[in-house]
Amino acid sequence: MVTHITKAVIPAAGMGTRFLPATKAMPKEMLPVVDKPAIQYVVEEAVAAGLTDVLMITGRNKNALENHFDRVTELEAVLIQKGDRDRLAKVNESTDLADMHYVRQGDPLGLGHAVLRAKMHVGREPFAVLLGDDIIDARDPLLDKMLSEQITRNTSVVALLEVDPSQIHLYGAAAIEKTDDPDVVRITGLVEKPAAEDAPSNLAIIGRYVLRPEVFDVLEHTKPGKGNEIQLTDALQEMAVNPETTGGVYGVIFRGRRYDTGDRLDYIKAIIQLAVDRDDLGVELRPWLKEFTSTLE
Repeated sequence: MVTHITKAVIPAAGMGTRFLPATKAMPKEMLPVVDKPAIQYVVEEAVAAGLTDVLMITGRNKNALENHFDRVTELEAVLIQKGDRDRLAKVNESTDLADMHYVRQGDPLGLGHAVLRAKMHVGREPFAVLLGDDIIDARDPLLDKMLSEQITRNTSVVALLEVDPSQIHLYGAAAIEKTDDPDVVRITGLVEKPAAEDAPSNLAIIGRYVLRPEVFDVLEHTKPGKGNEIQLTDALQEMAVNPETTGGVYGVIFRGRRYDTGDRLDYIKAIIQLAVDRDDLGVELRPWLKEFTSTLE
């Protein structure tokens, strides 16, 4: 049984059509959230939880992702020559974060297919999956709890968030049984994007998973589901109802701050929410926001 998990998989092959034309030539994961690309927040979260071996699943026109986490010696030389040590440190921060690896998804066949592309790299050990659209506030750690539960229970773990029932159709929804921990539940079933009246609960799956390697075996025979794509939720549903062979699935209920950067409106909200709490920006931004919002009425 594994006692320490080190590998993270970050699917980043989506086309980002909701942000066109900004994403016509730039990956959506590179859109800035204040002054860092969204993907860097996700990698930083993985590293903070001890996941230092990061595999990114990419696609066409995603070279900027690799470049961002690589060295840019010309830029470093210019900053050194100028004596700009602060900006040099920020540039090097992304370079030194983790041991980065990349593989292309090829055909865009869904999240389940993207995760399956990690099989050769991950091998037969538990690993984490972090979706780049979800930013979890560093002050409200989630992965630490999920990793601990995976090791303790030897199961697969998903992150759950209570949402308004009217919004559950946007997510995978979980049917659950309570455990001795109010923040941990056993998942008995999963439904991908159900209608509100058909949802088993208002607990939505958000973009963090810690999975046993048996998920690869299940994904290899998972048929395309919603959207004619191979859905990770469908594979997890099979694992949830076959705990004797797959270890089952548990959920950690997240009650902290989460920012959805995959939606244009929520992306703007994320920038504002993160900026107002920054020491270097918040002091001037907060009073301006108050003044600006007072004019909206």
